[in-house]
Amino acid sequence: MARKVKKKRKLKVKNLLIVLFVFTAILLGVAFLTDVKLNNMIVKGNSLYSDWEIIEMAGLSNYPSSLKTLSSTVEKRLEEDDYIKSVKVSRPSLTKIVINVEENLPLFYYLPENKTILTDKTEVTDNFSVPTVINYVPDNVYSDFLKSMSSINYDIIKRISEIKYDPNEVDEGRFFLTMNDGNQVYLTLNKFTKLDNYLDIIKEFDNKKGILYLDSGEYFEVKS
Repeated sequence: MARKVKKKRKLKVKNLLIVLFVFTAILLGVAFLTDVKLNNMIVKGNSLYSDWEIIEMAGLSNYPSSLKTLSSTVEKRLEEDDYIKSVKVSRPSLTKIVINVEENLPLFYYLPENKTILTDKTEVTDNFSVPTVINYVPDNVYSDFLKSMSSINYDIIKRISEIKYDPNEVDEGRFFLTMNDGNQVYLTLNKFTKLDNYLDIIKEFDNKKGILYLDSGEYFEVKS
């Protein structure tokens, strides 16, 4: 009986070289991409911190590797700060990162507690150019007052100097505001959003000084 001769499989050198080339190209590509750094950083929505401060807080000041920098990591780092409510990071390109910040803004300095109150009710000891609430606001009014303050355009908030809780027989949610321009304003909790039109209202009275009544109606009493 004739013996079967086993044929040796010849190694195809050409195919091996192709595999090695592709593998080497992949390694070099990964090494190159890993070494690509973030060099275009854009920060939006910030006012309390400068762009560079946000970049430093996010751990990006040394222009780190793009692939090694996770968006979720950047968001987590920034959201640990008391003055940052939320962060959304987008990556339009390999070397570009856009950081959209929603700040936890200081609304007022609450004199009875000697604390600055932020949008989310956090109390801090830092000082800011915000209105001073000069007297105690009852708990059943305070929460709604905080919401009402949060609803105002922040540029208007910065125009308020002092806020006094000033209820009357008609409305326990009544407040008396002293503005930085010398005018004064009466308003109630459900009328706070009218302050967004403050500048337009004042212009109607030729920028004269007086008291603006927004608690009942909308009229201006010029100071004599």
